[in-house]
Amino acid sequence: MPHGLPADAQALENGLIEIARRAGAAIMEIYKTEFEVRSKDDASPVTEADEAAEAIILPGLRALTPDVKIVSEESVAAGNVPDVSAETDFFWLVDPLDGTKEFIKRNGEFTVNIALIAQGVPVMGVVYAPAIEKLYFGGPDGARLIENDLEPKITDISVRDIPDAGVVVVGSRSHGDPEAMKAFLGDLKVQEMRPAGSSLKLCLVAQGEADLYPRLGRTMEWDIGAGHAVLAAAGGVVENLDGSPFVYGKDGFANPFFIARSPSVPVTYQD
Repeated sequence: MPHGLPADAQALENGLIEIARRAGAAIMEIYKTEFEVRSKDDASPVTEADEAAEAIILPGLRALTPDVKIVSEESVAAGNVPDVSAETDFFWLVDPLDGTKEFIKRNGEFTVNIALIAQGVPVMGVVYAPAIEKLYFGGPDGARLIENDLEPKITDISVRDIPDAGVVVVGSRSHGDPEAMKAFLGDLKVQEMRPAGSSLKLCLVAQGEADLYPRLGRTMEWDIGAGHAVLAAAGGVVENLDGSPFVYGKDGFANPFFIARSPSVPVTYQD
């Protein structure tokens, strides 16, 4: 393992899953209450659940990997911006509550996202949806779905080949441009358009319930790093619209538009 990480990959995985579960439990305690919704400087919503989850995740990661930098959404919003490089650094990428709008709507489609980035590439990640008791993990040994918190059911997951009926395209439940999506899909045979919240969209492709997720709108690295790790471990691909590799550690952490897909989905790259 890289310098600063435990030599035992299983211990790292177990520690990461435990941290995500503890953060999810804190989120669910607040989910049951009449919580306050505030606006950040970029007009995006934030709740005490975002902050409570981050207050668990950051100390947990520091105890697990004391020498590894952490880039976390709420800390960055507060001005704590670690200096990381896509070319050289290993760092944790954290969204303590991805899908805050879904949390506010109380539809269950929100997640805890934690990814380990190694020189621009997500090599391990956990996406935990506490309200629906689904935890996705991706790492060097593949991708898994763990369902039911009290009596866990563990399933290995992987992307699928396109069904004869056509692709299932997943898109944002709270964001998106239907006309841009229609233009992007062109003549591709589409079986179903399926909305989903948070990084669950990437996980649906990873587990073979969907085939394609074109993101033609704004995202930040912490929104998708963990889901990207799960999808890559499941045999999937995340790439820029021109087909170039998607990297992390960019200036400002803002993402370009991207495509997440099963390799069996044909795409026409844009210049």
